[in-house]
Amino acid sequence: MIKKIKNINNLAVFQDFEWDNSVLNNNRQIMRFERMNILYGRNYAGKTTLSRIVRAIEIGRISEKYDSPSFSVMFDDDSTINQDQIANVQKNIRVFNEDFVRDNLRFIIDPEDNVKSFAVLGDDNNALEEEIAILSNEIGSNEENKETGLYKRLRDLKTIYTEIKSANDQFASSLDRQLSEKATGRNTGIKYKTNKFGDQNYNISKLRTDIRKVMSGSYNSLDDDKKAEHELMLKEQVKSTIPLLPTLSLQWEQFCVEAEELLSQKIGSSDKIIELLREVSLNEWVKQGYELHKDKKEICVFCGEKVSDERWSILHKHFDDESRILEQKIGKLIKKIETEMQTVQKLFVTDKNLFYSNFHKEIEKLTESYSEISSRYNEQLEILKEQLSRRKEAITETIPLVRPFDCSQELRMILDSYEHCCIQSNDFTGSLASEQANAREALRLQEVYDFCLTTNYSESMEAISENTKKIEEAKREFDRTRKEIHRLEELITNKKRQLNDEEKGALLVNKYLTDFFGHEFLSLKAIEDNNNGEKKVRFEIVRNGSRAYHLSEGECSLISFCYFVAKLNDINTRGLKPIIWIDDPISSLDGNHIFFVYSLIAAEIAGTGAFEQLFVSTHNLDFLKYLRRLNSLELQPNGKTKSCSKQYFVINRQGHNSTLLLMPKYLKEFGTEFNYLFSCIQQCSCIEVVDDSNFHLFYNFGNNARKFLEIYLYFKYPDFSEDKLERFFGEDRVPSILIDRINNEYSHLQGSIERAAMPVEVPEMVSTARLIIDKVKEDADQYTALMKSIGIDA
Repeated sequence: MIKKIKNINNLAVFQDFEWDNSVLNNNRQIMRFERMNILYGRNYAGKTTLSRIVRAIEIGRISEKYDSPSFSVMFDDDSTINQDQIANVQKNIRVFNEDFVRDNLRFIIDPEDNVKSFAVLGDDNNALEEEIAILSNEIGSNEENKETGLYKRLRDLKTIYTEIKSANDQFASSLDRQLSEKATGRNTGIKYKTNKFGDQNYNISKLRTDIRKVMSGSYNSLDDDKKAEHELMLKEQVKSTIPLLPTLSLQWEQFCVEAEELLSQKIGSSDKIIELLREVSLNEWVKQGYELHKDKKEICVFCGEKVSDERWSILHKHFDDESRILEQKIGKLIKKIETEMQTVQKLFVTDKNLFYSNFHKEIEKLTESYSEISSRYNEQLEILKEQLSRRKEAITETIPLVRPFDCSQELRMILDSYEHCCIQSNDFTGSLASEQANAREALRLQEVYDFCLTTNYSESMEAISENTKKIEEAKREFDRTRKEIHRLEELITNKKRQLNDEEKGALLVNKYLTDFFGHEFLSLKAIEDNNNGEKKVRFEIVRNGSRAYHLSEGECSLISFCYFVAKLNDINTRGLKPIIWIDDPISSLDGNHIFFVYSLIAAEIAGTGAFEQLFVSTHNLDFLKYLRRLNSLELQPNGKTKSCSKQYFVINRQGHNSTLLLMPKYLKEFGTEFNYLFSCIQQCSCIEVVDDSNFHLFYNFGNNARKFLEIYLYFKYPDFSEDKLERFFGEDRVPSILIDRINNEYSHLQGSIERAAMPVEVPEMVSTARLIIDKVKEDADQYTALMKSIGIDA
């Protein structure tokens, strides 16, 4: 069944409709479609649009006239169908709307065209029916857990297939788990014993390859002595190639030469401030102040006095370019020395475990020696750095170089010895690797061989192979039975085609026309045409034996709906219990015919229960009154029957947009148009603020007020006089004139076309509604009864 229409967009009057935001009860709970659903909406509210969505699912396409339409329909199993999926959906749906009429009863558009024929089962083919019964009995029932015939055999075969396959899958899965555990298990897997078996990328595929090797006749398993021999070989672990240390280019000699040059370089002391030359810290303090004030400040930040041009000249000479350049050179050399100190300190980082054990003592000795010599080397560089720093602080004073001790050659010898150890260790790997690889493979194959013996691998594989043959045989028999069922079903379909009787379809339509509507002069006639020996049947509408033309709208409506109901018994629908959607079937019908349409629905659809879900929409309150009686009984598991579930909806249009709501209680339970019209006027009279939720009351007010007053005043003044409004409102003529204007201008556009382009004038609507309600209140009993009829206590 359809659960709900989740959303609709760009479909006629439905724009951005969301079911979960609209179809709510008084407790704000989201409601759903039930097995029977009654939908009420005024003309142009969108009833046909909803039916077109369901018909699109039925026929697999939607009109190309819509611009980018979208919708989503949810079913009981929470599956959804949208506009992009309808071409691939197979649902048993039958929709009656104007599109159905246009597609099947083309004579309504073109009087020279015909009605599309359909066939129902004929009555005079007993032999064929017996054959069909025999075939159907052979096929049997497909009802779940109650299968008979071939369907029971199909179920039994499926059970056998499923049981054998399930048992075999479990057995194979158990064996696979053992294989997986042996290949890649964290505790016992070959993959995680690389020291013994060698392959860190070992997997179940490689294990199966090894199994084939050990299960072949050429494999010889290892005895204990041979196994121990291979294990001893593996104690000598293969080492990875040891990378060499980066090349260290020591700049000891270059540092000494540059330092001696910078320490001995003379700087002129003339034009220098003697006091600053004597005090290094004071000279540095003034230098910082000089850099901070130069070309930036005229006033000394320290003393607050202006620095004179004469003083600036003395400072410029003291801190001249020659001194600055020498400072920069010294600073650069110090930076290079510091960089080399860091490089020497971090260079020799190694791990003796990278080497074979016979190299460990040598590596330990070299590591200790490097640590000692590198520290000494950096200490000597620090001495050189201290001398350069002293010269930088007293830039005008030369300093003789005190040459530190040179231990760079010892560092180079240590690094050369380390490189020689790396080469020796790497060469040592050559012969060991191949022998250990062979030992690992032999031990791995022995491990696999022992595994096969422990798990009875050969016997297990034979059992799996035997079961696989049984599974394939059961599958072949299952497929053969299924094909046989399909063949017999096609044979039954072909025989049913031979039973088809299009004339029977026409007679069924005529029966409905006569029995329910009393139309004895208008009928449907099946006419057979033979084209190249092929039988084709068409339907024509005839009146008194001759083809009928100029049918009234009411006659077209009757024939169309009778045709639809009769078509529910055609060979493509009968027995399927489809989802049925009937869109406003009473167009242009009088009161008697409205009741007959209801009777036809009640007897032939609801009464038979031959539907999965039923939808009926209408714009007519009289028809809605009848639909409230519509009922269908459902058989319960306990054998008793009860009325099927039922829900009521209102299609509400506000301006250019429509939405779907639950039907209010007063309309559902007191479904006369008079009550409904009174409720619209009463709601309008109570409005304080106009918004999108109530604007429709003003949009429809003219029609609602006119119709309400026509009914109300007809019974109040049944003398056919034309001054009823004046008599109703009494001596004050203003209310009657105002209401007469609204009745004429807002319920009709004829003579006032410009009104269609203007917004509804809300204040006068509210005032008029209140005038009407106030006059009705004068009859207190009637007013109270009217208010109760719409669910309000007066």
